[in-house]
Amino acid sequence: MKIRLILQLTLVLGFLLFSPAVFGQKNPTSVEEAEKAIAKKRKKEGKAAAKAKKAAEKEHWARQSPEARKSIKRNKKKNKKIQRTVKKNQRKQKNYTKQTFE
Repeated sequence: MKIRLILQLTLVLGFLLFSPAVFGQKNPTSVEEAEKAIAKKRKKEGKAAAKAKKAAEKEHWARQSPEARKSIKRNKKKNKKIQRTVKKNQRKQKNYTKQTFE
């Protein structure tokens, strides 16, 4: 029984170590090929991250009550308006200081 178990474990480990996934990888021959492969990999990872983010956002909004959604939307709108006025006032202040020192 022990011999059979040991044999099975060595076969499984051997299969995992010498599987085609390990030996099937090609090394790029030129710099362009390597850069292309890296860009492709990054693009794939970026798409996966964006998909996960979208799913998380969808799940988050699904858990919110309609009143909470409305409240968040209103607060977001108010904050945008406040930011616009702050930015506008900063520009006015900047122009005012320019004029007084000239």
